[in-house]
Amino acid sequence: MRIVRLANFVTPTSGGLRTALDQLGRGYRDAGHHPVLIVPGDTASDEETAQGRVITLPGPEIPGTGGYRVLADHRRVRDLLAELAPDRLEVSDRTTLRWTGEWARRARVPSVMVSHETADGVLRTWGVPAALAGRAADRLNRRTAWAYSRVVCTTEWAEREFIRIGARNVVRAPLGVDLVRCRPDRHSALLRARHADGARYLLVMCSRLSVEKRPGTALEALAELRAHGVRATLVVAGEGPLRATLERRAAELRLPVRFLGHVADRGELADLQATADVCLAPGPAETFGLAALEALACGTPVVCSASSALPEVVADAGAAAADDPTSFARAIRTVLARPEAERRAAARARAALFSWPRATAAFLAAHDALPPTQVRAPRQETLR
Repeated sequence: MRIVRLANFVTPTSGGLRTALDQLGRGYRDAGHHPVLIVPGDTASDEETAQGRVITLPGPEIPGTGGYRVLADHRRVRDLLAELAPDRLEVSDRTTLRWTGEWARRARVPSVMVSHETADGVLRTWGVPAALAGRAADRLNRRTAWAYSRVVCTTEWAEREFIRIGARNVVRAPLGVDLVRCRPDRHSALLRARHADGARYLLVMCSRLSVEKRPGTALEALAELRAHGVRATLVVAGEGPLRATLERRAAELRLPVRFLGHVADRGELADLQATADVCLAPGPAETFGLAALEALACGTPVVCSASSALPEVVADAGAAAADDPTSFARAIRTVLARPEAERRAAARARAALFSWPRATAAFLAAHDALPPTQVRAPRQETLR
């Protein structure tokens, strides 16, 4: 089958979505399908890659997002879709690309919308009151569920807002992690000495530095820890519009924080994740959290927002905390109180439950694109 995938908000420095698109594309290709990915960029291009054909269309940059672009030329996208004649359509943007569901209906092409974030969660992180965010999300989700053949959610947490409106075309398919690249033996004493700078504990946050990720919580939690005598440092791997603000805040509080920016080498990032004592994931609207899962695969426990889907992914391989610095600092201390060998073994064991072949099979099942002998309902892919 030719599976045409559309995505916005993907840049060379973006994280989880770019990784998921790449790994799923590779999996589709390995299964004998023909994946085609269409994304926005600054210039047009068309190339064959390991994840299949990747077509880049010029798209405007959204101010204040740190480089995110969108496929704004609907006519050009429609023409390209007609030319490609997809057997299946997969869309990874619930806002500006939602119109493609109606295109697929008219073209009689089965379509899937992948819910990489919850609508009400994103609205709430931008300051919209909870009740208003919920009503707006329900309206958006009803239109989404009507427009697409299926809606894929990566966790039960993400699925809830569709269950709330009675949508019956929702399936669940978890994402995966590269268990070969991300492994505990990447722990590096030299890297630890460089980043810990004499501190007892090394914390890491691998995140886009934007409002919805709440990266400031990590800095404030570090301040709480140090105020209680916990000698810890923080390394931040990621780029985004809040970086300058966070650097100023760290300087004001005299915190030992090192900002690495975007770490392009995935091996270097895995080395960092394996070397840290705890990975922080403070984003309250995360629907899965690939960076956190990668840290678990590296043997590093995760402290995450209790408001997000990550407690479902992390389980007992870390801790969940309320969305305030004091709670995060308390959760970090709880994790660090566990024997190191025990907490690292638990993290790796949890990550081992997730793999990209398993994720690919679940997504292909959502597309009805598995051989009959391999078909299994995506809902059976449980995270529990």
